[in-house]
Amino acid sequence: MRAYNLYLAWLVALVAMLGSLYFSEVRGYIPCELCWYQRILMYPLALVLGIAAYSDDIRQRRYVLPISILGMLVSGYHYLHQKLPGLAEIKPCAQGVPCNTQYINWLGFITIPFLAFVAFALITGLLLLRRR
Repeated sequence: MRAYNLYLAWLVALVAMLGSLYFSEVRGYIPCELCWYQRILMYPLALVLGIAAYSDDIRQRRYVLPISILGMLVSGYHYLHQKLPGLAEIKPCAQGVPCNTQYINWLGFITIPFLAFVAFALITGLLLLRRR
């Protein structure tokens, strides 16, 4: 299983990237400022992890883990921003869609930033479990 962790991490990043494009381009959900930061962190992961998986790069942790951990922090903050109204007063989004807008709210807790957090966490976990 550990031999495929890099491919699985790439698959997670690819699904997350395509999912964000689906929400914005097909469903018409306009990304807020924090959503854009998450996209800035996720989209390169889909490319870099694909290249690393194809070439079996043993040093991918060095340049992928910081991005995925930062993505976890941004998406975790965004999720808390949506679920805790008190955080919205700290830094309101100045233009466009407010960052506390919840386009989806499946089962009462699954929002788009939650999905991004899970994707970043899976990528981080898969890379930490990789032997090399």
